[in-house]
Amino acid sequence: MHGGSHIEHNNEDLYDEVLDVKAKIAELQYDLRRFLEHSNREHIEGIVSGLRTDLLSAVADHLDQDAERGLQNGMVPDCPMHKTCEMRFNELLHVNAALFKEGTVHADAIGGKRSTLHGMREKAPFPRCTQCFTETEKLLDDQIAVMRSMRIYRDERQEKDVLLTLPEDDMVRQILEPLANRQRLQILKALAGATHTFSRLSQLTDLRGGNLLFHLSKLLACGMILQRNERGDYMITERGYKVLKGMAELHAVVSAPESPISGEVACEQKL
Repeated sequence: MHGGSHIEHNNEDLYDEVLDVKAKIAELQYDLRRFLEHSNREHIEGIVSGLRTDLLSAVADHLDQDAERGLQNGMVPDCPMHKTCEMRFNELLHVNAALFKEGTVHADAIGGKRSTLHGMREKAPFPRCTQCFTETEKLLDDQIAVMRSMRIYRDERQEKDVLLTLPEDDMVRQILEPLANRQRLQILKALAGATHTFSRLSQLTDLRGGNLLFHLSKLLACGMILQRNERGDYMITERGYKVLKGMAELHAVVSAPESPISGEVACEQKL
């Protein structure tokens, strides 16, 4: 009897040790998967950023060459000012095309180019100068059109119009209402770094059963997360990641210490 109890006790110890090892292996696997997913995200973002930089640089070079060809073919050929004007027009268009490499183009920069061109046109000595300026303005407009199509041109006046026409109902339903909850924001933050199972999200949020399912349904309905299959892991979508990133940027702005000058302006505006 004594020998049998000893064997049973050893078996129980061995069983506990096996369970402990399995738990540690599972924890290591989870940490490794999370590390790899986070690393892959950073790696992919780095590749995309590099490709975007290369693309914008290639577009800038193409538009630069296109401007040179356009001026050669479109300007008055037998004008005594041809070389001088061509050099100045090329310089203006070259500087404008180089803005692509910055990734973001502001309206002030474009306005400056238009003002410079307008000032040059007012001093034009010959009636036929109109042809050369018309060609240059066309090439400048072509460059700006490409900037708009690639969404790197920022026109603050247009941005204000967009702000004034924000769809309130859609904003509340698709962004504000789904994230106006600590648990749902916690879920989105957790999924930003890795995919998670229902049970793991339950551990991270302290939500159980129907409560967790309710919050997940809210995020699924607005397209911020998705589930790989009926019982699969949950993961963040591109929309959810962009919204979360935007909220982080907004939080950084509102959390920044307000300067005395901006505070005084705000007070004056309230008065």
